[in-house]
Amino acid sequence: MSTSDNFDRTSLFETHQRLNARIVEFAGWEMPIQYGGILEEVNQVRSNAGLFDVSHMGRLEIEGPYAAMMLDRVLSVNVPKLRQGRARYNVICDENGGIIDDCIIYRRGAEKFLLIPNASNTPPVVKWLERWTPDDAQLTITNVTTQTAMIACQGPNSVEYLQKLTETDLSAVRPFRAIDAQVLGHDSFLARTGYTGEDGFEIILPAEAASDIWGGLMDLGAAACGLGARDVLRLEAGLLLHGNDMDTSINPYEAALDKFVDPDRDGYVAGQILRNIRDEGPSRKLAAFSMIGRGIPRHGYAISDGQNAIGEVSSGGPSPTLDMNIGMGYVPIEYSTLGSTIFIEIRGRPVEAKVTTLPFYTRRRNA
Repeated sequence: MSTSDNFDRTSLFETHQRLNARIVEFAGWEMPIQYGGILEEVNQVRSNAGLFDVSHMGRLEIEGPYAAMMLDRVLSVNVPKLRQGRARYNVICDENGGIIDDCIIYRRGAEKFLLIPNASNTPPVVKWLERWTPDDAQLTITNVTTQTAMIACQGPNSVEYLQKLTETDLSAVRPFRAIDAQVLGHDSFLARTGYTGEDGFEIILPAEAASDIWGGLMDLGAAACGLGARDVLRLEAGLLLHGNDMDTSINPYEAALDKFVDPDRDGYVAGQILRNIRDEGPSRKLAAFSMIGRGIPRHGYAISDGQNAIGEVSSGGPSPTLDMNIGMGYVPIEYSTLGSTIFIEIRGRPVEAKVTTLPFYTRRRNA
């Protein structure tokens, strides 16, 4: 990793420059937003394979006899039950039930875990973990974000391409499982996870090895893709973005993340408040919608019942895969049911939309 005057840079920054990527500031990092066209990059991921530099995401190694117990106090899922080589999506909630971050936790050993926070949330996540760790606990939290790189290879041909760079049998790695492997001779951690709705792997490796593996995958046919395409892909797949679709003012029951929350565990710091929210039921909920009238919903646009504002769009935009305009936003519970009519305020006029189910897009699976 290198650093400009104001922002961090990943170890692939010079590679992005050589590929003529358009670079923007994102979460304190200089990152590629696109290389050619965002719509073409989306199509490459849906039909072939795309590469994303996601090295700005945090990587926290948590190790020691107290690691599982501490993580079980803080994460929304049952950590001791997580088996080695497995991963789970979860949220980190504060004492009011608000979402500090959403993360993936990997169990790498009996006493060793890897947690992947969102880029700008890494410092507050570390602070929250340390808050719930006794001073005498046998536990270390090591931030290895700058020493490593993280590349996402996503799409129907992604596994085939990555398989050509490693002798490890990737077909044995099922979704939300991970394995240590050599990729082009580099020690790597391969996780069958992603943020696009497609099959693929996220590769964590030494920062100095990133350009070798990025180039090797591009030589095989994978396309370089930026964060613009990633945002479109995750919206189509109905995946939430922290800072847009959730934050500390939103709890996981409002965000329709119920299945990723186990509030009944002893010692879980957000357990009591989340049990109360669950039992009372939320007054608002995240609703997915597709536009009926013409217009593109954007983050921050008001949602109305046709006359009065009832919420606002948290994420929205055109879906090139589905050829329609789609979005998500929080509305009173009575407006969140399938088929409900809502209106998005676009340029001063209410445009009709219909509440639908998530995900908007589901990939085809081989028979």
